[in-house]
Amino acid sequence: MVTDNFIQRTDAGQKRIQSFAFVIGATAAVCFAIFFGILSLAGFGQSCEVGLESQINPNDVPMASLVRLPGIGITRAGAIVAYRENLAGQEGERRAFETIDDLQKVKGIGPKTAENIKDWLKFE
Repeated sequence: MVTDNFIQRTDAGQKRIQSFAFVIGATAAVCFAIFFGILSLAGFGQSCEVGLESQINPNDVPMASLVRLPGIGITRAGAIVAYRENLAGQEGERRAFETIDDLQKVKGIGPKTAENIKDWLKFE
C-alpha cells in the first residue's frame, strides 16, 4: 500500500514536470516567433544589392557573381548556371548566352529582369 501511494505520487510528479517542460518549450517557441517577426518587420536580414565593379559575362561567372545582379537571387542564378551547363553539354563549345535575349530563355528571366541587368552584363 505504501508502495502504491509512492508510485502514484511519482507519476503525478512526473506529469507535473512534463507539463511544466511543455509550457516552457511552448513559451520559448512563441517568444522566438515574435522576435523573428519583429526582425522581419524592421527589415533586418533582408538582402541588399551589392554593387559590381565591372560587367560580368554570364557564360563563365560563378553563381555567387550572378546573385549580385539586381533582381537575381539564388534561384535565378542557379537556373542560369543550370541552363548554361545543360546547353554547353549538348552543343559543345557554343556559348549559352550571346545576347540579352538568350538570357530570357532561362525560366524566371523575363524582359523586365533582362532590362534591369543588361548594363551589368557583357557577352564575349
